[in-house]
Amino acid sequence: MWYKQNKMTDGYEKDARSDDGLFEPEVVELPIDGVLDLHTFHPRDVKELVPDYLDECQRRGIYEVRIIHGKGTGTLRKIVHSVLKKHPAVKDFHSGGHGSGSWGATLVDLISL
Repeated sequence: MWYKQNKMTDGYEKDARSDDGLFEPEVVELPIDGVLDLHTFHPRDVKELVPDYLDECQRRGIYEVRIIHGKGTGTLRKIVHSVLKKHPAVKDFHSGGHGSGSWGATLVDLISL
């Protein structure tokens, strides 16, 4: 799965401008292994990225997904949870336990195909 990613460096977007001066995010390949780490993504990209990732996991027969959003201020967690509440493939989700990221990660159970 390929996705345009805004690289983050010390909290600022890395300026990747083309010759015409327009910002172009770097295209990165995301491994589809059931673990999605959102640390390097901008919060505005999460609403599109998470459903796409879940759809691809479901297509590949991966029905348990861990989304790492970090603890921080809780902004990413809130965005992720709002997306999960609306996604038709999500059977259930909850914060990670002690060994799986605590409240810095969300564990998602997808509906089997």
